Amino acid sequence: MAKVYKVGGMTCGGCASSVEKAIKAVQADATVSVDLATGNVTVDGLDDDIAVEKAVDDAGFDFNGVAA
Repeated sequence: MAKVYKVGGMTCGGCASSVEKAIKAVQADATVSVDLATGNVTVDGLDDDIAVEKAVDDAGFDFNGVAA
């Protein structure tokens, strides 16, 4: 099941790509979709909030939790 996370600090396509690559480095077959306008990152295939948080933080962006 897909989860949506709030990520801050993304301002361009390069940022979105960095976040996507960081999450896919944890789980290569995960599907990651970034919406720059909302700061939402949808992840399907990786059900580990802590791993997603670490990947986002390590990529230099702000992990702001699971979207409501």
